[in-house]
Amino acid sequence: MTEAEGQGHEKKPKAVTRLVKKLTKEMLWIYILRLLQERPHYGYEIKELINERFGFSPATVSGYAIIYRLMKDGLIEEQHGDDSPRKYYGITKRGQQAMREAKYFLTVTMERVFDLTD
Repeated sequence: MTEAEGQGHEKKPKAVTRLVKKLTKEMLWIYILRLLQERPHYGYEIKELINERFGFSPATVSGYAIIYRLMKDGLIEEQHGDDSPRKYYGITKRGQQAMREAKYFLTVTMERVFDLTD
């Protein structure tokens, strides 16, 4: 079990386990775009960084499927390094806008659901 899924001694309620899955593996695009906001990365590197930084490990196939979808949607673009055969991916202006909108939505949702105040 990963850190994101909770490693406590008590068993988590199934609802919490589902929430964690939905906010991690099923929202993988947000984590990928977050990493690409820092600098371009290649596919396997993205998978490793998600594990290191966010505490969960998406399936390799899932990661590449999301990358493909993000490219199709114009949120990221392929970038080629000078001497590297690897495909690097960078975030586009449209991807930056998607992140701002996602952050706004999640912030408002958190405030509404958990009665958070500034």
